[in-house]
Amino acid sequence: MDVRRIPAPMKRVVHLGTRSYGRLTSPGRMTPSFLICGGQRCGTTSMYRALAAHPVVMKAVLHKGVHYFDTSYDRGMGWYKAHFPLMRSGDRIAERYGVQAQTFESSPYYMYHPQAAARIAQDLPQAKLVVLVRDPVERAYSQHHHEVARGFEAERDFGAALALEPARVHRQEERLAEDPSYYSFAHQHHAYRGRGEYARYLGVMAQHVGRERIHVVESERFFTEPEEVYDEVCEFLGLPTYLERPPFERHNARPRQSDMDPGLRQELTNYYLPHDDALSRWLGRMPIWRRT
Repeated sequence: MDVRRIPAPMKRVVHLGTRSYGRLTSPGRMTPSFLICGGQRCGTTSMYRALAAHPVVMKAVLHKGVHYFDTSYDRGMGWYKAHFPLMRSGDRIAERYGVQAQTFESSPYYMYHPQAAARIAQDLPQAKLVVLVRDPVERAYSQHHHEVARGFEAERDFGAALALEPARVHRQEERLAEDPSYYSFAHQHHAYRGRGEYARYLGVMAQHVGRERIHVVESERFFTEPEEVYDEVCEFLGLPTYLERPPFERHNARPRQSDMDPGLRQELTNYYLPHDDALSRWLGRMPIWRRT
């Protein structure tokens, strides 16, 4: 059944029934061996589609992003496993290709939620994490357009939204870290500037899961050299690269109505310089957007 073609009310019923069945069968379901954890608006959907097309990879059953380790952790591991394929389905793939099947999901907010990394380390102690990064100036601008388009941002002017950010997210990260039941809409949807401080979030993730389990990809490279980057990711994940590559497409790109104010662009470019310098220690060189 292709759930994308089902009307929304019926789709909710289908999803509810599938998750209910999934809970009952959760002991016989696979758990993710890797996650795409971020960053937001950095090409995670395109990477998800590419990896989901790998012959020995099985994606989450209903949604590319389950959001368990950030906003749904109280639902429990049985609920989480309900989103993934049955082990017997993975066994059929392993029998066909002679390689262990893997499953995964993509929830970019995992990179930013203060409790997500510790939860992942506890519940998926062997899972590897793929993180995409992008020119943080372009990323922030893209996120603002995305949130406006989805109705999550009422302030349509990017500069004004940036000015509101400090007040909106004040102490939200601390509250999320202190209270497992707390949810912050502003932290998830309105942290435009903060989301581009990649090295800070990568450092927190590394403290919990280990740096060797994190692979960082520049989205600019993925879109210009998709085959090479795809092979690097597959090697990191232990996926064979000798099988057929998928078609590489760009997903979730939104057309812009106007370009960013030049003065604001320069201000953000200057702001991110120390953060990009810190990221260079993960990449082994300055990020690609600093070299053009």
